[in-house]
Amino acid sequence: MSAQELIDQFLDAAWMEQGLSENTLSAYASDLKIFAHWLATKSLLDVSQADVSAFLANRFRAGISNRSCARILSSLRRFYGYQLREGRITSDPLALVESPRLGRPLPKFLSEHEVELLLAAPNTATALGYRDKTMLELLYATGLRVSELVGLKFANIGLRQGVLRITGKGNKERLVPIGEIALDWLESYKNYYRKEILGAQQSDYLFVTSRGDAMTRQTFWHLIKRHARVAGINKPLSPHTLRHAFATHLLNHGADLRVVQLLLGHADLSTTQIYTHIASERLKTLHSKFHPRG
Repeated sequence: MSAQELIDQFLDAAWMEQGLSENTLSAYASDLKIFAHWLATKSLLDVSQADVSAFLANRFRAGISNRSCARILSSLRRFYGYQLREGRITSDPLALVESPRLGRPLPKFLSEHEVELLLAAPNTATALGYRDKTMLELLYATGLRVSELVGLKFANIGLRQGVLRITGKGNKERLVPIGEIALDWLESYKNYYRKEILGAQQSDYLFVTSRGDAMTRQTFWHLIKRHARVAGINKPLSPHTLRHAFATHLLNHGADLRVVQLLLGHADLSTTQIYTHIASERLKTLHSKFHPRG
């Protein structure tokens, strides 16, 4: 069986058995193809621990970070765990390979003033600018992942109820309230500006391009960076910057951590707890209010 056939079979099994997202499967595919290419003529099923260690050393020399190394190891562990269960190998070459230690970086987020500047940046006199403004408002109001935002279809939207029905990581479903301001922008975009963008074209997706296609994560990321430049925001951003701002600002204003966990769709509360480290405004206020020497 060729390397590509082994990889494809593993990806199919991972999708059917675990319901992994397309983004996760794409990352696995990329990591495994790079490893197979590095092995050259050696079969993926004849790999030893020494091969894995040599491959990782090669990647480190190429300048990858500890976080990227950990992701590659995760892909390889899943792949060889599957091959072991299928009886194609008798031992796991990753069994004794340790993952690099990772510090958890604090999420990049914007202050409330910076968010206001960013939300005001799109030119809402145009249909495309109105679309961008609506997407930014919705992202900040709901804390959606960018992949969840661009994947929205009409079936996900309850305008009358003011909620979104989101299927997140691991195919877990959650209901997310939209908020009045974002809801107003969303209704106007849906009823008027989306039709102007599409013209005679049809699409099931809520946010579309002038070609009638669904907005992609990459395109929206470029739009965020462009609007940030217009707003005069020069700090490093990520596609999840508004998601991080959503969580941090909620905590700053006294939201319960478990409520934020539910809204973000985190399976583990510890993932949400990192935001408590950057919600310093709320912590400082509580300290000055309640501590006798505050």
